Amino acid sequence: MYNKKSIKTFQIISAVFVAMLGTLLHFTYEWSNNNIFVGLFSAINESTWEHLKLLFFPMLITIIIGYFYIGKDIPNFICAKAIGILSAIFSAIIIFYTYTGILGYNLAILNIILFYISVFIGEFIAYKLMISNFTCNKKIAIFILLILIFLFIFFTFNPPEIGLFLDPLTNTYGI
Repeated sequence: MYNKKSIKTFQIISAVFVAMLGTLLHFTYEWSNNNIFVGLFSAINESTWEHLKLLFFPMLITIIIGYFYIGKDIPNFICAKAIGILSAIFSAIIIFYTYTGILGYNLAILNIILFYISVFIGEFIAYKLMISNFTCNKKIAIFILLILIFLFIFFTFNPPEIGLFLDPLTNTYGI
């Protein structure tokens, strides 16, 4: 079993990686001349849903890399990281709609800060769970992650016509 310090170090590296890659993924769809494959894991528009990809996919990569680095020796690694992803996603949604509800509009700088706060929240919760006696069913955590992968891909092409999926710049949904 890894000690708290090595788990903490991994989580800090993970948070920095997610923040950097998530920031890049905001632009990769446009940089790729709207390549459909790139759009599967990059933001294809300015909707809240598409911005959640910027959290989800980099955090998913840290689960895969981390599993081979430290995760095999931490019994609740996959569950903790899956809960961390869900925490980051829910934090981003809650904070975004709370502050925009209060102000009546959104600001790019606050959205960027919100992204980094959500990354921190997700990685911090994952860390706290990894160093605790928390247990859960790894198969359920993997199933939830697979469902999220499916939903992010499916809703790229078939988004419900609700506010979460609306691109406020073009007033359109999806690709």
